[in-house]
Amino acid sequence: MDQKRIAFHHFGCKVNFSEASTLSREFRVKGYEVTDHREVADIYVISTCAVTREAEKKCIHAIRQAHRTNPDARIAVIGCFSELSPEEIRKIEGVTMVLGQSEKFRLLEMIEQETTEPGHAHEHSLPDNQVFQPSYSMGDRTRSFLKIQDGCDYFCSYCTIPLARGRSRSDTIGHIVEEARLIAASGMKEIVLTGVNIGDFGRHNGESFLSLITELEKSADIPRIRISSIEPDLLNDDIISLVAGSDKFLPHFHIPLQSGCDGILKAMNRKYTTELYASRVQRIRELMPHACIAADVIVGFPGETDEDFMMTQRFLEQLPVSYLHVFSYSKRENTRASKLDAPVAGHIIKQRSDELHRLSDQKKQKFYLDNLGRKASVLFESDHDAGFMHGFTGNYIRVKTLFRPELVNQVREVELTNPDGPYQYLVL
Repeated sequence: MDQKRIAFHHFGCKVNFSEASTLSREFRVKGYEVTDHREVADIYVISTCAVTREAEKKCIHAIRQAHRTNPDARIAVIGCFSELSPEEIRKIEGVTMVLGQSEKFRLLEMIEQETTEPGHAHEHSLPDNQVFQPSYSMGDRTRSFLKIQDGCDYFCSYCTIPLARGRSRSDTIGHIVEEARLIAASGMKEIVLTGVNIGDFGRHNGESFLSLITELEKSADIPRIRISSIEPDLLNDDIISLVAGSDKFLPHFHIPLQSGCDGILKAMNRKYTTELYASRVQRIRELMPHACIAADVIVGFPGETDEDFMMTQRFLEQLPVSYLHVFSYSKRENTRASKLDAPVAGHIIKQRSDELHRLSDQKKQKFYLDNLGRKASVLFESDHDAGFMHGFTGNYIRVKTLFRPELVNQVREVELTNPDGPYQYLVL
């Protein structure tokens, strides 16, 4: 049989990316050629996101693009969008397989079964909340995204993730340490711990996120570890202190805020107040003055008044975060927020988003300039753009230098003395 070409196209979060990477490795081992999704392939796998309607539209566009590239190809659609809206996806021309969260890990088996049994019916089921499927990215970049947790028990009123991915569940500390050692043995220099709600790690296993990072600090033979997005109510002083005193864990925090108005936070069913959030940021600043702190914010949640938004804006202006991820509220079916009255007009949402993007730019520029003159360790990437390559410091400052192949996937100490635009340093 001729070697089959398969292409993966990933959307959404780093959990999706780590899962798609794991699936692609399975196909490579089986003898498939894994190619770029823009190339002609025999099979296309679209790993989808459903966090907003805009994300779903991008996934639909990718499906149609794959079908245009090769009308005879098989197209498998997996991920959150396929879990929540399988019938909508099945109607798209070219789609031959729609797999929910549970069965997508049987993708290789089902592709091969389809090859030997044309017309095989492809099942779709709700996620198995009792099973954790481990995954990590490998070979794509200088860092690996290691999934440690999946699902969520928080049920924020605007979010469909618990519906798409099920209840919170985790890997074990022992298995994660084993995978971290495998990643390190491959030559990668950085691991990013990722999940849907990573601070909830281990709660059902009698373990904890603090115990995990304590063990990784002691046992993982890798120079750099990042913590991805973590809820403020789960980011305690012990975690912050461990990162502050660590040689491995990097001073980079991504802490979702969503609103700087306590009334809106309550309507969102968030588990903290602005006071608690500010205390977490302040504690990080006390122990790690140059840490990077990113905050997620949603504008236009139903019922958000001008006064509510101004409270959020003032709170963020005073908060020493490094930059913002600004999202426009997107109505999601089967959520409590979708049933709320007083929707915010689209032009007002855009205006509020624009204002917070401007504030984010100001904060990011200040953060970069606050690091002027400091020495920092940079992990250089393999990109080659007009004679230059890039890398990131531990506190996630982007650095640019002339391309030198010997620097790829290497950690080097540099001095941040030459700003190259507002969000980058040039190192000669």
